[in-house]
Amino acid sequence: MEAKKELKIFAWLLVFFLAAYFMPIGETRFDNAVYEALELTKWYAREHVLLCLIPAFFIAGVIAVFISQAAVIKYFGAKAKKWMAYLVASVSGTILAVCSCTILPLFSSIHKRGAGLGPAIAFLYSGPAINILAIILTARILGWELGLARIIGAVVFSLVIGLLMAFIFRKEEKVRTESQMNVPDPPETRPMWQTSYHFFVLVFILVFANWGTQDIFGISKWHITAFFGIAFMLSLVYVLKMKWQHVAMAALPAIVGSFFFSSPEIPFILAVAGLVVLTLIKEGEAREWLFETWGFTKQILPLLAVGVLVAGLLLGSENGEGLIPNQWVASLVGGNSLFSNLFASVFGAFMYFATLTEVPILQGLIASGMGQGPALALLLAGPALSLPNMLVIHSVLGTRKTIVFIILVVIMATISGLIFGSFYH
Repeated sequence: MEAKKELKIFAWLLVFFLAAYFMPIGETRFDNAVYEALELTKWYAREHVLLCLIPAFFIAGVIAVFISQAAVIKYFGAKAKKWMAYLVASVSGTILAVCSCTILPLFSSIHKRGAGLGPAIAFLYSGPAINILAIILTARILGWELGLARIIGAVVFSLVIGLLMAFIFRKEEKVRTESQMNVPDPPETRPMWQTSYHFFVLVFILVFANWGTQDIFGISKWHITAFFGIAFMLSLVYVLKMKWQHVAMAALPAIVGSFFFSSPEIPFILAVAGLVVLTLIKEGEAREWLFETWGFTKQILPLLAVGVLVAGLLLGSENGEGLIPNQWVASLVGGNSLFSNLFASVFGAFMYFATLTEVPILQGLIASGMGQGPALALLLAGPALSLPNMLVIHSVLGTRKTIVFIILVVIMATISGLIFGSFYH
């Protein structure tokens, strides 16, 4: 065992040495690719991390702390009404910032506790496919058409695939559903409307801070964002029970900064800093919320940074090529043929996308010649599936159900890409 471990270390050292030794520095394509990787990373950090990712991390923290797993289960478990179970499962991804692997423990739990196969599959697909952060990033970076198509496609996919799985394996599922699960309803620590208020105020801040235009019906988007910022301060006082004096002191630097800095990013940074300090000095749920937010941040942000760098290095940006020539990409996923959509679906299904990394990777592919149809096909197949994800699903559902699930995702993604690509070339 010790020898095997040392051999593995030696292999990694050898790989790094060979990569450094044969690094083609000085060759035009390689130098340009490195420049494109750094340029894309710089652009991503300036345009999307502060106003988009940070609010979304706090939203993810709200889900982790204030909405219990038992509360989610009761809405689409075996006791729930079928229409309600499918409806909740199909839109659950909008409030879960998870990838295809992170969703698996919850999926496994609800399925083993008695949730129907259909709602469980709908949840499994919806969870990583349409989380709120992915929706905003897709629409902002890749265009509202692709963002809207992703939302509609993912919701429809989750419903159709869930219903088809329940129908195909209806005999096996009948045995399971005869014994209804008996999970007691979780006790409410606060009224649901308070949790919803706290959650949606953060969602609105995220949405309007990243709005594509500066004005909305003649009103500055930053004035609207500031309005929801005030609503958020009220939530801190009346929902999280923080002292209003502390909240006011934490918000004061951001308020003062808005008068001295023309750029909205500086007051936003001050507001986030004030919130962090405020939650650190507050015991209980507030501090737990901060720690959960930090947990999402350190889990996702490094992976996202690596994804952006790799995307820029291999595929370049809108202004230049990476290591992979544009004509290679165009030959495989260019246009809107059946092959290009099928290839994008299969490639996406087996490749692992950490949460949000599919967006910069797809951005690079589109810049290299990928068609709009195959882009949607990859978006609909990629985040919901991966090779590690398939292995875990197999351990829960077995071989037949796993294969059918994968085939359904690939077929529907391919068809959706063909339809979308026929409208948007």
